[in-house]
Amino acid sequence: MAGFSGDWAFAFGVLGNIVSFFVFLSPLPIFYKIYTKKSTEGYQSIPYVVALFSAMLWIYYAFLKTNTTLLITINTFGCFIETLYVGFYLFYAPKKARVQTIKLLLLLVVGGFGAIVLVGQFLFEGAVRVQVVGWICLVFSLCVFVAPLCIVRQVIKTKSVEYMPFLLSLFLTLSAVLWFFYGLLLKDFNIAIPNVLGFIFGIIQMVLFIMYNKKEEDFVKEQNLPELKNHVIILHNDKNCPELSEEQIIEIVKLGSLISCTHKFDLALCLQENIAEDHKKLRKTLEI
Repeated sequence: MAGFSGDWAFAFGVLGNIVSFFVFLSPLPIFYKIYTKKSTEGYQSIPYVVALFSAMLWIYYAFLKTNTTLLITINTFGCFIETLYVGFYLFYAPKKARVQTIKLLLLLVVGGFGAIVLVGQFLFEGAVRVQVVGWICLVFSLCVFVAPLCIVRQVIKTKSVEYMPFLLSLFLTLSAVLWFFYGLLLKDFNIAIPNVLGFIFGIIQMVLFIMYNKKEEDFVKEQNLPELKNHVIILHNDKNCPELSEEQIIEIVKLGSLISCTHKFDLALCLQENIAEDHKKLRKTLEI
């Protein structure tokens, strides 16, 4: 029976490694967008710094226990990729965000992890050390799942999912399920417990994404040009008519579509009359 549980634990651990691999790679579209725009814009560095710190803690915990090779493999990759993310973020972040990120790195990665290793090595021994480090890993694993929720507040406030990492939320949810069963089968509740909340938080993020993404799509549809039924736009080759940009013509089309009492909209005549009456008003209307 123990061997059966061990086989299933290994299977879930391997699947957990595969899904967690994609969890660590899921922010790549975000960083590609940062690269193309040469700016971090509204993105936060907190999820990546916390994920780096958590990966380091799990490696330390795995070395203290036995039969935890699968934890070491995925978290070693996690340390590597999260370090790249943080470095990339620092390169493109504005001064204020860069300073905040550096402070967070010094607080967690340098001070926090260093203190935990020193305290664990000198104040505790054997099973007690494993238990203490395990509880610390549990707490900061929860932080990894909670960290993207800082973006949830921004999503609710702005009603926009532009900065909601949906792929990260999706893969975190799948990863939480797999690692929960891995920890449960190994009877390691330091691994299993945080993944319960990880699953819940992941579902919340995906629900919010679907809600606000649908609202954004509906809003875009509402902003589309109305059908121009029974409307004819007449363009005259008149030298007195100023040249218009594509955006200005679209605005005039919108105005023409609102005219329900006539079936023809003489663009040149309308422009000439407006220029004669109030040139400044025309410039404001057409956004010249």
